[in-house]
Amino acid sequence: MLMRRSMILTAALMLFMLLPRCSEKPERLEDYLVDIATRVTTDEGCRYRLDNSRLLIPREGDECSGSDRQRVILNYSFLKGDTIHVNSVGEIFTDSIRSVGFPEKLGTDPVKIQSVWMGGGYLNLIIETEYHSLPHKVALLRDNNAETTDLWFSHSRDQDPPGYPKRLYASFSLDALHGTNNGDSFTFRLFIHTYSGVRTFHFTLPE
Repeated sequence: MLMRRSMILTAALMLFMLLPRCSEKPERLEDYLVDIATRVTTDEGCRYRLDNSRLLIPREGDECSGSDRQRVILNYSFLKGDTIHVNSVGEIFTDSIRSVGFPEKLGTDPVKIQSVWMGGGYLNLIIETEYHSLPHKVALLRDNNAETTDLWFSHSRDQDPPGYPKRLYASFSLDALHGTNNGDSFTFRLFIHTYSGVRTFHFTLPE
């Protein structure tokens, strides 16, 4: 009988040790933000510029290397003022408007649009496409024969086999349009081939 009570007590003690202790507070996760930003090179070093023009300063030793004016998805935490800790950074496809190539190089493979907007001096797209294993080709082509300012989003699967839905981020610099508006605001159109046909977006480029 004594042996049995001892075994029961030992088992109870082991179970108690395995149970989570209610008095222990869960570990608090660090607050963080995720934004699309532009990596820029300044006299003081590498910085990340948000689309609201705020300039973020990475903590010494944090990731901030690569091409100037590269668009990125930035995961960061504020330390003090504009100084941040970079948790992670992923590059976004970044390009300019192509003045040649339309219409002969226009890729018309359809995409699903998730978001299209202007910000940070770029035309930004989040789209969904079917991806398997081969890289796709994207570009933003200008129709130079149009009476209005018309831009066409080009997407080619480039013989990529049928696969699964994948999200794609892309940013295109609008500097080429700023150089032709003589300081005045003007509108332009964006055309995108989707699964339901060609969609048209109207934008106004500010002064």
